Amino acid sequence: QVQVVESGGGLVQAGGSLRLSCAASGRGFSINAMGWYRQAPGTERELVATITSGGSTNYADSVKGRFTISRDNAKNTVYLQMSSLKPEDTAVYYCRVEIVKTYAIFPSWGPGTQVTVSS
Repeated sequence: QVQVVESGGGLVQAGGSLRLSCAASGRGFSINAMGWYRQAPGTERELVATITSGGSTNYADSVKGRFTISRDNAKNTVYLQMSSLKPEDTAVYYCRVEIVKTYAIFPSWGPGTQVTVSS
């Protein structure tokens, strides 16, 4: 069984920075794409950023130039560096990891971490 856990959320003032981390643990698996999604109250979950196993990245327009996604393949970990935070970035941030195990590919989600940006 693969576990995915996020960390690094918290309360920050507008204009500040936070770094989220997400680690996948378990046995007998590899990882394809990794990504961050977020969900604010009353809204649908939306893509924030993704990164492939080769390092190609994709960002939502709303975070381009402010957020940076990266990964450490040796640690099965993905990061989200968030800068110039805005109140509208307030949401629960979820990590999604594409797991490859025994010829199957499936997504695995973390429980989420709250990010609150005060104005």
